[in-house]
Amino acid sequence: MKRSLFVFASFVFILAALTGCGKKDNALKIGVSIPAADHGWTGGVVYHANEVKKEIEAANPGIRVIVSTATTSAEQVDRVENLLAQGIAALVILPHNPEPLSGVCARAVKDGVKLVVVDRNLANPVQDILVAGDNHGFGRVAAEAIAETLGGAGTVVMMEGVLCDVNSFRVNAFKEALEAFPEITIIDSGATDWKTENGLKLMENFLQKHPRIDAVWTGDDDVSLGALKAIEESGRKDIKLLVGGGGSKTIIKRVMDSDPLVRLTVTYPPSMIAVGAREALKLLQGETPESTTITIPAEIINQDNAAKHYAPNSAY
Repeated sequence: MKRSLFVFASFVFILAALTGCGKKDNALKIGVSIPAADHGWTGGVVYHANEVKKEIEAANPGIRVIVSTATTSAEQVDRVENLLAQGIAALVILPHNPEPLSGVCARAVKDGVKLVVVDRNLANPVQDILVAGDNHGFGRVAAEAIAETLGGAGTVVMMEGVLCDVNSFRVNAFKEALEAFPEITIIDSGATDWKTENGLKLMENFLQKHPRIDAVWTGDDDVSLGALKAIEESGRKDIKLLVGGGGSKTIIKRVMDSDPLVRLTVTYPPSMIAVGAREALKLLQGETPESTTITIPAEIINQDNAAKHYAPNSAY
């Protein structure tokens, strides 16, 4: 009797499993591939990706959004291939590093997948839409703010991010804007990969090498936090201004509190990933985009408007 019950139960289990395997997922899928939350800005990206997933799925029962994170470019390639294997109809990607991701994105487009690239353009730009911040404006307004604060004369150290077009646009625009101020000299620069700990180490190096630094451009609020720690621990009083970017709530709070070093920052919202996901949805719904490039403008955050940008409960 016991054996018969066991055989019957096993049969029911196998039948249920087979029935489950036979079910078809008819949902139209949007894959969202992003870097893992390895620092504040990417943490904001992950947050907004999951928020827009809820938004899109709630408003569109036939759409499923799959958010996939990766810690390296190689892992992101694997994750994108997995998304393609799941039959996604659209891919929204913020490349960890554009060069290694270009190949798999090209294959996706060849297979008929709608492609929206966010923030960092591919080495081979095959996408339907690019959503990016105004990186030229980002670098330019930071340089102009530094020049104004220094009265058109002084020394500046510069911190670069990941070596990609985003970084190049920012750095080149920053340098070009400072050409209008011949008495301002960039005395040093170095890479940080937009990481706080790298900002700390690089700033320590700058402080050891240079007895006088008038201003610091980090180009990133996460990097700013590391640089500020190094400056504060050094006790140096020669630095008049530090300018980052991204709109971190921690940095905005320092602006609001009249921090003598952090008087302003520049916007570069991680919510642009949500813009990309909404554009992918429009493509799947048959809408023709007004433009193949959507640019999110760069805006100075200072004491006049910091309260408007401050979001204490945000992920970034």
